[in-house]
Amino acid sequence: MWTVGIDLAAEAVRTAVAWLNWSAGRARLDRVEVGADDGLIVEAVMGATKAGVDCPLGWPDKFVDFVTAHRMGNVEVPEGRTGRAWRRDLALRVTDQVVYEETGLTPLSVPADRIGHAAMRCAAILAELARRGRPVDRRGGGAVVEVYPAACLKRWGLPYRGYKRAANLVELDMLVDRLLAAAPWLELGEYEPLCRASDDATDAVVSALAARA
Repeated sequence: MWTVGIDLAAEAVRTAVAWLNWSAGRARLDRVEVGADDGLIVEAVMGATKAGVDCPLGWPDKFVDFVTAHRMGNVEVPEGRTGRAWRRDLALRVTDQVVYEETGLTPLSVPADRIGHAAMRCAAILAELARRGRPVDRRGGGAVVEVYPAACLKRWGLPYRGYKRAANLVELDMLVDRLLAAAPWLELGEYEPLCRASDDATDAVVSALAARA
């Protein structure tokens, strides 16, 4: 059984893909690629049992309705709601609000934050998968499931903040130590140094674990 984890950024340079091979109570990291383009991502998903993508798979329905209304000149503020109160459902999907309720973490807003650039890229990738015969159920029932590494790490009792970017390699190293201690059945093999050097690679591995979970 193969699960793939994709730490998706707006551009290939910050995008990583990890392939986990599951067998007999073990999980072996067979490949990690940093700097993954759309073609590699599509091929990875096509060959996986399940793929976890660290990126929003869509926009809030109410935001889509809002943009349509704005185009027609028919925007109306809900009665009795002002300021952030009525914009909350435009900025955050139901998915995001449930994640907050369950974990205390607020995912980036797809309409109102830079994660929207990655979501646009993701939408094109999902469309290509559909053209190749693997249509995506954005509720997670098909080949692809949306994952959130920080929330996963928090739920698993592992460090979930402060390990990003080159300035925090010590914290990233500690996260990998804690992950391997918590999951002694996980083998990073020759890719362990890369995971300790790249938070993108580590997030891709976490995403592949979440896909199986």
